[in-house]
Amino acid sequence: MTQWSTQHRKAGHALALVPTMGFLHDGHLSLMKEGKHLGDRLVVSIFVNPTQFGPGEDLATYPRNLERDFRLCRETGADAVFTPNTADLYPPGSDTFIFQQKLPNHLCGLSRTGHFQGVMTIVAKLFNIVRPDVAVFGEKDFQQLAVIRRMVKDLNFNIRIVGHPTVRESDGLAMSSRNSKLSPDQRVTAQCLNMALKIAQGSLEKNITDAAILTKNAADFIQSHPETAIDFITICDPDTLENVSKIDKPVLMALAVKVGATRLIDNMILHPNRTPQK
Repeated sequence: MTQWSTQHRKAGHALALVPTMGFLHDGHLSLMKEGKHLGDRLVVSIFVNPTQFGPGEDLATYPRNLERDFRLCRETGADAVFTPNTADLYPPGSDTFIFQQKLPNHLCGLSRTGHFQGVMTIVAKLFNIVRPDVAVFGEKDFQQLAVIRRMVKDLNFNIRIVGHPTVRESDGLAMSSRNSKLSPDQRVTAQCLNMALKIAQGSLEKNITDAAILTKNAADFIQSHPETAIDFITICDPDTLENVSKIDKPVLMALAVKVGATRLIDNMILHPNRTPQK
């Protein structure tokens, strides 16, 4: 992979990287199309990273379909697909990981201990192997995007990080490989995540600016749907991820909810003083 990248960089080609864990969907393809636009050559990595899964999480059952992924990469115009195995990236004796002090201590990081340590470590490895000029990440994983941006700045990676808007199903559900694990009834229930975010924005447009009220209303709404278990619902500063109590500027509302056994995340930037939608 590094030899391929070096050859293209010497030829003056800008490289774009889209890191994925495979089981590609239209959200991934949207990131890949953005990568094609931003670089002369597009690399897609496919690797289910074990170090970002905690005990009892779905590493063993994470959906995989490598042949289909290859086909979609070809159809979307990827120039290279990098599919290392675990022994390639974590050989025996591996003992170095990347730690960040502040951003991981919010949102998903509170219940997924070590998750972002694993994310940062694997992304740094991919950056060092692929050597891209630009890398594209989805804004659905807002905290991941913030953590990666901080890591790149702090460790002096000469890589531009681009966030791409969340891609949604026709019913509003944020696209995720884990959506395939939902039953038809659970798919209907899962729509409540995006609906709760929209309800919060609507309340804010009616001058309800108390974050506690908005989060409680969202929790009540989600819990009124079957098979839901809330991990967190948080309204916070988009840059620091610190909680906000009174909303007087754009804020991030993020949530994680289990629908059945499947953990889903979603988020939205809420805007005060926005003209109500008709």
